[in-house]
Amino acid sequence: MTNQIDLPIGVFDSGFGGLTVMRSLVDQLPNEDFVYLGDTARAPYGPRSIAEVRKFALQGLDHLVERGVKALVIACNSASSAVLRDARERYDVPITEVVLPAASRAVAATRNGRVGVVATQSTVNSRSYEDAFAIAPHITLTPQACPRFVEFVEAGVTGGDELLGIAEDYLASIKKAQVDTLILGCTHYPLLQGLIGYVLGTGVTLVSSAEACAQSTYSQLTQAGLLHHQPREAERVFLTTGDAHDFQGIGRRLLGGFVTDATTVVIDHH
Repeated sequence: MTNQIDLPIGVFDSGFGGLTVMRSLVDQLPNEDFVYLGDTARAPYGPRSIAEVRKFALQGLDHLVERGVKALVIACNSASSAVLRDARERYDVPITEVVLPAASRAVAATRNGRVGVVATQSTVNSRSYEDAFAIAPHITLTPQACPRFVEFVEAGVTGGDELLGIAEDYLASIKKAQVDTLILGCTHYPLLQGLIGYVLGTGVTLVSSAEACAQSTYSQLTQAGLLHHQPREAERVFLTTGDAHDFQGIGRRLLGGFVTDATTVVIDHH
């Protein structure tokens, strides 16, 4: 029987965006083994119905739990919104996700009580950020769906006139609301931090759901006594439901040498 502390941390995402979460996790938990599963065959989740996202996400999480993990990180805002409650009932390992940690970080950061969130359409539709902010009635939340950002990020484009024009359109409502804090509520968006910061100016604090999620994971695992504190050779496994070669290519384009080799797995058994 493997000691629980020696099991890897499972990270689930709809595709590539969660690699930003994975990178924050590796920065903050350098001695941990990780297994990352990106459901690229069925990505993007953003435009899908909540019921469909819920079904796909549970298949992915089941797959990770069957492999053996000591914790689960739901690294996708759409999936976190759809599945968190079910996941907490279904698995007996610590589970962190990206919505609540980012919301608490924004509540702590804002000075004028006006917070914006940019996310995919399904995250905006799920109202999960509104739910997360229900505990902070003094906050005015301005959500904005930015559906086209993901395709630019995955193509490796993080600037230029066309994207700048799209960003200015998307962020107009955020500017008008005079927010002083903006949650990057999709894990692809930290890769557009430069662009979004440029459009909004330095007066707006950007909160990365990837970093907030990694911090929350660190806290949960510390409390559960499941962290490796001594330096060790950590192993990182990348799994995808799509083409492994494509996954590596995009992973490399997004995060440099971070993604080494990927393996294709089948998680949809019906």
